[in-house]
Amino acid sequence: MGVDLQAALQAFLRQLAADGRSPHTIGQYRRHGTAVANWLGTAGIGNDVADLTPDVLARFFASDAAKTSCRGGAKKATSANAMRTSIRCLAAHLHQSGLVPTNPARLLRRARCAPPPPRALHPDEQERLLNVLTQATGIEAARDRMLVELLLGTGIRIGSALGLDVEDIDFAHGELTLRTTKNNRPTIVMVPVDLVEKLRTFLGKRATGPVFLAADRRICMRHTQRRLAGWMQKAGVTGKSAHALRHTFACRIYQASGDLQITQAALGHASIASTVVYAQID
Repeated sequence: MGVDLQAALQAFLRQLAADGRSPHTIGQYRRHGTAVANWLGTAGIGNDVADLTPDVLARFFASDAAKTSCRGGAKKATSANAMRTSIRCLAAHLHQSGLVPTNPARLLRRARCAPPPPRALHPDEQERLLNVLTQATGIEAARDRMLVELLLGTGIRIGSALGLDVEDIDFAHGELTLRTTKNNRPTIVMVPVDLVEKLRTFLGKRATGPVFLAADRRICMRHTQRRLAGWMQKAGVTGKSAHALRHTFACRIYQASGDLQITQAALGHASIASTVVYAQID
């Protein structure tokens, strides 16, 4: 009797968790693996891992299931490459676990594509976004404005900001201890003085627990991204995501210093290759 692909996918995800991979990475691999399993069913191929071959995977990546985004348009080359990486890792796990005699993704290659230029907010877009948030009322609007100002002022990733607890803020020295980071590397980030005071006012008497709350619990990534997208739409900022706030910080640092190594250190990039793209920005 063969092994069901969905069961094998769950075993792969457990291994990723055991290896200390981040929830974001595990979630991405889950979505991509499920997409392949669903396509196998609709294509009438079957869901046994033995049904996976280089030809079957080639057919999948040539199909609309792999080439179309969830919004209905053509998937970006970078997104398609992310899916290829996920399936290559899953296939390697199947082979190394002895579930298949050979790696079914052994012929699969990533498409060649240059990284897109950073999409930072222009000064007028930053002003419009902050004005919209300032004019809005309510606890959620105040929270979202504090988050936007923190991202613009420190350049930390949105996941790191949402993972902050009040105990991670050193008000006396103007430092944040980031515990939720890319590659799980705890990091200390300096915070501008005016932003420290805004954080102090925002938190009020709270001395423990998550900094950014939705009701009585930590706000989740997807809800935050939807809300920030809504604020950008109200501010007339188009074609930019929440990650554009980090790009905006990076462009400001590079334009002020003209030094890629300073920009690399400010962003916490492990490799300067990730920072070079900011040299394209005038």
